[in-house]
Amino acid sequence: MQYGCVVPAVFLSRPNRFIARVQLGEQTVECHVKNTGRCRELLVPGATVYLERGTNPNRRTAWDLIAADKGGKLINMDAQAPNRVFAQWARERWADIRPEVRYGRSRLDFCLDGHHLVEVKGVTLEQDGRCRFPDAPTERGTRHLHELIRAVEEGYQATAFFVIQMENALDFAPNDDTDPAFGQALRQAARAGVEIAAYSCRVTPGSIEMDRPVPVLL
Repeated sequence: MQYGCVVPAVFLSRPNRFIARVQLGEQTVECHVKNTGRCRELLVPGATVYLERGTNPNRRTAWDLIAADKGGKLINMDAQAPNRVFAQWARERWADIRPEVRYGRSRLDFCLDGHHLVEVKGVTLEQDGRCRFPDAPTERGTRHLHELIRAVEEGYQATAFFVIQMENALDFAPNDDTDPAFGQALRQAARAGVEIAAYSCRVTPGSIEMDRPVPVLL
């Protein structure tokens, strides 16, 4: 997955979930944050961030914040990237890929070859190479896991797929400190036959692509 015009900037503040103020050259500008999660460990004053120029001239903000440097580790934080990266990767492995599939009370991310349901989650929370999800409580994420459990019970294949939006991840685990209900549901899903997969990515300021599987610790 390639971005367009990408430039570095310095993060200043985040007035709300959608907007960040950054120093871009000699100017202070507002940009759209393409991730509504907390990202507190990434968006700290003085951090180097990367912006992609938007293509809609009528937008309020001309730039999208897509990545951040955390102590020398580049982390893509574009919430739309995991699904796009997964779709590109999956096209090399499955013949039929349908996105946004209604199942139960949820809309799951993908159906592969008509019988394999996949929910994709992006991971940006990391400490010393150990990656965790979520960075904030997610009732929606927990509901998706229960839908995957039901899908397995009805004869489907099902996978919870975690796209780690950085390189050199050591392992992945649920973030029980932040959302114990999600961790409980993920372990229940694994026991029920839902596959739990995590892959790290190769990341540059202007690109992200799937790299390799990462051990999942439940």
